[in-house]
Amino acid sequence: MTEINSILKKKSNTTWEIPITYKKGMRVPAKIYATDKLLKVLDHHVIEQITNVATLPGIQKYAYAMPDAHSGYGFPIGGVAAMDIDEGVISPGGIGFDINCGMRLVLTNLTHTDVKPKLKELVEQLYKRVPAGVGGRGFLKINNTQFKEIVEIGSKWCIENNYGWEEDLEKTEEEGSMKNANAQKVSDISIKRGIKQIGTLGSGNHYLEIQVVKPENIFDKKAAKTIGIFPNQVVIMFHCGSRGFGHQVASDYLKKFLHVMQEKYKIEILDRELACAPFYSQEGQDYFSAMKCAINMSFVNRQIILHRIREVFGQIFKSDPEKLGLSMVYDVAHNTAKIEEHDINGKNKKVVVHRKGATRAFGPGRKEIPQKYRSMGQPVIIGGSMETGSYLLLGTETSHKETFASTAHGSGRIMSRTTAKRLFHGEKLFRDMLNRGIYVKSVSYSGLAEEAGEAYKDIDEVVDATVEAKISKRVTRFIPIGNVKG
Repeated sequence: MTEINSILKKKSNTTWEIPITYKKGMRVPAKIYATDKLLKVLDHHVIEQITNVATLPGIQKYAYAMPDAHSGYGFPIGGVAAMDIDEGVISPGGIGFDINCGMRLVLTNLTHTDVKPKLKELVEQLYKRVPAGVGGRGFLKINNTQFKEIVEIGSKWCIENNYGWEEDLEKTEEEGSMKNANAQKVSDISIKRGIKQIGTLGSGNHYLEIQVVKPENIFDKKAAKTIGIFPNQVVIMFHCGSRGFGHQVASDYLKKFLHVMQEKYKIEILDRELACAPFYSQEGQDYFSAMKCAINMSFVNRQIILHRIREVFGQIFKSDPEKLGLSMVYDVAHNTAKIEEHDINGKNKKVVVHRKGATRAFGPGRKEIPQKYRSMGQPVIIGGSMETGSYLLLGTETSHKETFASTAHGSGRIMSRTTAKRLFHGEKLFRDMLNRGIYVKSVSYSGLAEEAGEAYKDIDEVVDATVEAKISKRVTRFIPIGNVKG
């Protein structure tokens, strides 16, 4: 902590700056969002990574680390950087291997009293219908041609094939489809890895959770009412991404970028994991098109999972999903690169915003926000650990000015999976959670141990930091009662 404090310059109770003099080659300062408590558990490697990011060509204003930041590949997870569209680069390390890993929040008109007697049955059936774990396979039977169509058009394919409702598109970031995705820029091995994985959670920190809204955890009653949230309501939240498909896309282009970066474009970097290419180079545009395919695949993945959730709830409660109120709040991505317009030194400018383990948080008025939410800001879904709880926030005006409209994405790890498995016992954790009213169905007890609550930062502290920094505002907190884990 003392060493970190000697590096950081305190700008406010939740913002800390690292000057460009810290490291040779830094083009902009680095900014870290954290409370004093979060600084105490901050991995020093985050400082080295975010200052390495600050050396990338074309970076604008700052390299940012959100309150949930922890070390990752190249960029820290919780890292944000915006690059000049003409002079800047695109870097797979700034998006991550799980492209468009994201969150989806779904309402019900059911209460905890309604669900509690059926909780175990719900979790067991969801576990059967939504495969979890490394080898999980989805129920869709599609060929290569169909898969290519899916990754090019995104969630619209689901609606056209009766795997969703029209309103689902409006409540998905980018309406579930990144334009100009090109499957020709994706390798055959990527398709092979992804074709059987649509409608699956995967492993690690991915989950499908049944949650409750306790009355005392509604912080903005007006916003909650607009969204459709009420006391003692049961909601569903899930977290997953583009599975092996996105991982392969990232791996393929990292290799290509390493090959051309220095030799062809004379770009020098401090860390091979930050491999990049000029955004408007052939390699940069090829990756951008392939990345969009992975983003679309992930949107489709979450849409198919929602379809299966609606099936399960409909069958168990013997009612139509519409009557049960199984409508979406929103779907947000937190591993992407997007072209956006932002104010840079008083001028509106197009930049390529890299968000890795960070959520887009547009404030009120942006046309990209669904009409229902436009006057209050974009919904932001912050996932916590399976033991603690999660949040629904809103984007703010300040996030536009301060962080390229970005905020945190979750708790953020403070402990490796190996360490967690050594310290915690999955079977004991299962029993402890059951005693607290949380029923978990997991692929393995060892996988459960990896995701113990103590392996993560305090979700309340993370959210406190975003709220105090005014880059997000609270709507409500959700308490877990049922969980499907990989």
